[in-house]
Amino acid sequence: MITLHALQYSRATRILWLLADLGQPCNRIDYDRTEAFRAPDELSKVHPLGKSPVVEDDGELIAESATILRYLSTKFDDDTHTPPRGTAAFWRHEVLFDYVEASFAEVALRAIMPAFRSNPVPDDAKVALDSHLAYIAQEIGDGPLLFGDTAMLADIQISYIIALLARLNLLNGHPVIAAYWEALQEQPGYIAATRSAGPMAPPT
Repeated sequence: MITLHALQYSRATRILWLLADLGQPCNRIDYDRTEAFRAPDELSKVHPLGKSPVVEDDGELIAESATILRYLSTKFDDDTHTPPRGTAAFWRHEVLFDYVEASFAEVALRAIMPAFRSNPVPDDAKVALDSHLAYIAQEIGDGPLLFGDTAMLADIQISYIIALLARLNLLNGHPVIAAYWEALQEQPGYIAATRSAGPMAPPT
């Protein structure tokens, strides 16, 4: 059985979502955040960088949520969370899937971190975030999700950052993204994951 090292209010919820969709159980080891909202020292005993999520499977230790999602999808022969291979939609999906942490996360965090501390979001950070949210809205198109009615890996991957933005009222002025967030929260895997492990976003 997969062992998942899951930090509270973290990207680990992405992994629980996919496992729920696939009907696969896991041995979940939970870690509470410190008073400074950091990962506890115990996670450094699992991964040298103290990262979460991390999964253990058949002696393998795998970090990075994008890699874990791809690993689980391959391990369980899942073809329901990506468009058909070789199609234009498949490669659009791969772009969006990697875009989340390669490009969007850094921009979003520039707004999230001051908002989380109840400080004003710098103007340049707000402009950059608005630009990315407009790009995502364009990719959603008619929606409700990135590829229609079915949640793909890219939807699961982006959900964590969208959850943080929504929690901090940083989706104001972006109705398409707000509607997208509502649709994400209606997905069975999301519901199962958050019922099991708690909300994606922390209280403010």
